[in-house]
Formats: sequence, structure tokens, C-alpha cells
Amino acid sequence: MNPIQEQLIALGGVFQAAVLVDRIAKTGQSAEAAMGCMLGSLLIRDPKDTLEVFGGDDLNLRDGYRAMVSALERDPASLQREPLRYALSMLNLERQLSKRDDLLDVIGRRLPQIQSQVEHFGITHENVIAASGALYQDTLSTLRQRIQVQGDMRNLQQPSNAAKIRALLLAGIRSARLWRQLGGHRWQLVFSRRKLLKELYPMMRG
Repeated sequence: MNPIQEQLIALGGVFQAAVLVDRIAKTGQSAEAAMGCMLGSLLIRDPKDTLEVFGGDDLNLRDGYRAMVSALERDPASLQREPLRYALSMLNLERQLSKRDDLLDVIGRRLPQIQSQVEHFGITHENVIAASGALYQDTLSTLRQRIQVQGDMRNLQQPSNAAKIRALLLAGIRSARLWRQLGGHRWQLVFSRRKLLKELYPMMRG
């Protein structure tokens, strides 16, 4: 796997989180496998490659790839506007987080506690989702920039949905951090669109 493919997998995680946030906000629904994949990505410490972060394959990132393609192609007909906005916001928040050792320290201390809950209850259990959502609230929600999620208020006001959305934003920001560690830069999305799309089309087909 070449470095651009590795970066695209990590960026796929950001967009996948964004797509799932949008879906929960608008419909109140989320696929358990995709949710489990994103929550699991928070707990992988020393992956041998980028795919391992997402469970060993990119099956659960396909919706994220599609949203990324629509952003890079800049086709107004297929553009997924809200997921793109959430993804860019997550990339921005990750930059802010990287300068805050105190918040990184809190995240580093609390992820092993979440890991213990996973071992006890399973990855998509409401306790795990609640703990991940609370971790987002106690750290990233305290930064100046906030991610404003748009959707149906009936869905957004349900505590279980709010926890899922926060947990997914935390996972998306974990993917954004991975993307940057792999050499990803914002300017690539502007100046290297064709190069990224050339690698992304075969990945979408699997």
C-alpha cells in the first residue's frame, strides 16, 4: 500500500464519521457495524498499518470514500454538503487539539478506561458510546471552535443520539490525527485532487 492510499484510508475515517453523524442527525439511524468500526478505531494503539485501525479492511469506510469523492470531484449534484462541512471542521479541531497537551493527556488517560468497558460490554454498548461521547464533551467541546450539527431536532435531542454523535466526532478527530501523522495536509484537498481521486476510485470498488 502506498503512502497516498494510507492517507486516504485515514481521511476516509474522517469522512465516514461525518457521514454517520449526518445520518443520525437526520434519520436517527446508524449501522452498528460502521459505528463499531469507528469506535474501535479510538482504541488501536500501535497499528501495523492504517487498515488495522479500522478493523483490518476498509469495508466500513465505503460511505466515507463516496463522500470524499463527491467533495474532490466538486460536482454540485453529488456533493454531500453537511458531511463535507463536518469533515473539514474535524480537521480544524484536530489542529487545535494537537496544541493542547492537557486535553491530549485527558484523552490518553481515559481511553484505557473505555477499553475496559468494551471488554466487559462490547464495542457498541450504550455505556461505551456514552463514555466516548463524554470524553469528547470534556475535551474537544471546550475548544473555541464548535461543530454545529444540523438535523431533525427530534433526533438531536435524544440523549442516545447525542452521545453517538459526540463519540463519532471523537473517532473522526482520531482519524484526522492519523491522517496528519501520515503526512496529510489540507492543501492536498485543493491542489492534489486528481491524484487523490486516481487512487480513490479503485479503493471504492474494493
